[in-house]
Formats: sequence, structure tokens, C-alpha cells
Amino acid sequence: MMKNHYRLGALLCLFLLMLGCSEQNADEVASPAPIEWQLATSWPKGFPGVGHTAEAFAQQVNELSQGRLVIHVHGAGELLPSFDVFDAVSKGRVQMGHSAAYYWQNMIPAAPFFTAVPFGMNAYEMDTWLSQGNGLALWQDLYAPYGVIPLPGGNTGAQAGGWFQKDIQSLDDFRGMKMRMSGFASHVFQEVGGVPVNLPGGELFTALKTGAIDAAEWIGPYNDLAFGLQNAATYYYYPGWQEPSATMEFLINQSAYEALPADLREIIVVAADVVHKKMLETYTHENILALQVLNNEHDVFVKAFPPALLAELELASWAWLEQQSAQDASMARIYASYRQFLRDHRAYRDVTEPLTAQ
Repeated sequence: MMKNHYRLGALLCLFLLMLGCSEQNADEVASPAPIEWQLATSWPKGFPGVGHTAEAFAQQVNELSQGRLVIHVHGAGELLPSFDVFDAVSKGRVQMGHSAAYYWQNMIPAAPFFTAVPFGMNAYEMDTWLSQGNGLALWQDLYAPYGVIPLPGGNTGAQAGGWFQKDIQSLDDFRGMKMRMSGFASHVFQEVGGVPVNLPGGELFTALKTGAIDAAEWIGPYNDLAFGLQNAATYYYYPGWQEPSATMEFLINQSAYEALPADLREIIVVAADVVHKKMLETYTHENILALQVLNNEHDVFVKAFPPALLAELELASWAWLEQQSAQDASMARIYASYRQFLRDHRAYRDVTEPLTAQ
């Protein structure tokens, strides 16, 4: 009788085990393997702010899709160099990228409008132009021939004017100066006698410390402190005339995007919007703290550019943009929209914001 009990018990255990296996197999059939994408960035892996944004985006997508879409994030140099991100997304070597539009200005002259314009829009104005004006549509039209879909991927807010080895008093001090600078501002800097050098962030400290460049602008106190730029130069100038704000971008391979189910496409858009807005909040808070550290704990001269110098730079900036827009149809179309929106918003701001400041 005991043997029969053991046999019945063993059969029952076997039955339950088989039932569990069949349920597991059914779940496996019902839950296909996740879709896996590769995302290459132009930033060092895990770098504060810009580097964290792509990681936060991937986490949002994974959570919202319940693991159906998994995005693997790669820092600059892991899969490809910083400035190869757009080309890699366009050719489908990776499904996504996270970078800044002004890095592609040699290929797409109008692209820097969607990162920063000297003396142009602040972060709030830029977001409003993109979402409520026709900024995003113009941006997506600009990239469409390359099979790339752009989405806003964060904004650093107003940037610093840069790190210099000497005191700056006039435009004469820029003449012959080799300075790391990107986008439209690099052309303006060249117009006033400077020598712009385009370097990825990870190379800035060494270039500035060894004298390969004389000056550098990167982002602001939060990131500049992380790179240790205060140990490579003495003078830290503001404001960042070259980048009153800087919009980052998510780049999506169009074919890969269109192959996704509709709900996963929407999840990508929603997740990008979430981290886009979060970046500005992060930079605002962290820049405040980092500037206090630079002022109180380092031998750094934090100085304002002379007003006369800024006035000359502003004239040179708009003159250069007018000239270039007259020669390029895409630039002309985007410039007209950008400048009109900026005028309209500044007129409104001049009426309302001074009242809130009292």
C-alpha cells in the first residue's frame, strides 16, 4: 500500500511538473523574443547630463514596452566615433543615435538651427518653436532624404562662454586664437579672426591642457567641472553667446522605425519627450551647484564678456546667417521661420516677463 501511495505521489508530481512545463511553453509562445536596437551616442559612456539621457531613454522604453523593445546604449568610441553617429543611423548600422544636429553642418548646412543659434532662442523658446511652431516639421523634412527621423533629445539650457588662457577684452583678443567651437558660432568666430576647432568632448581637457587649442567652450559648469577643465585654463567667461541653449537630438533610422508595431513607435516618441524635458531640469539644478564649486573651491576667474564685444559678435552673427540663408534654400526656409518666431516671442516676452520680475 505504501508503494502505491509513493507511485501515486510520484505520478501526481510528474503530472504537475508537466502541467507547469506546458504553461511555461504556452507563455513562451505568447511572448516572442524582444526587439533589440542599438543606440550610439556622441558622448562618453555614462557622462553626466547628455550621457545619462540616452540611458534614461532606454530605460523608459523598456518599462513602457514591458520589455518588448530593448535598446542597448553605446558611448562614443564603443561602436563608432562621436561624429559618425548620423551616418551610422542613416545607413542602418545602428537603429538610433543621440547627438547634436550641429555636428552634421558640413553635410547639412542648415542642421545647426536645431541645436543652437548664436544670440538665438533660449530653451523655452526653442521647445515652443519645435512643438507649437513648425520647427519640428522643418527638422524632420531636412533629415528625410537621409532616411533619418529626428526627435528632441534634451536641452542643456544656456551654456557658458568658454575657457580661456588669457583675459578677453575685445575682438582683437580672438584673432588667431584656436578655440574648440561647433555649429554656426564656429563660422562667426572665424569671421572675427578666430580659428575654430571641432573636437569631441572627450578630447577637450588634453587639447586645452597641452596647448593644442587656446580656448574651449563645451556646455556649462556641470559638465565642464566633470571634465576638469578648470585645471586646464584660468578664465571662465559668460554668457554663452554661441549657444543661448542647446537642443540635443534622438536620431531614428526610418526603416527600422516603420517596421515597429504602432504602439512601440508611440512609446519611442513618448519616452523621448519625457527625457527631453528632464534634461533641462537636471542641467539647471546641477549648473547652479557646479558654479558654486568653481567659485569657491578653484582658482578660476569667472568673468563676463565686455558688452561692446558681445554687441559686435551679435551683429556678426546675424549678418553671417543672413548671408548664408541667401545662398541655401533649406537655410532660407528654416531661418525665416526661426527668426520670425524669435521676434514674435521676444515682443511678447518684453510685455509680460518684466512684470513677473518686479
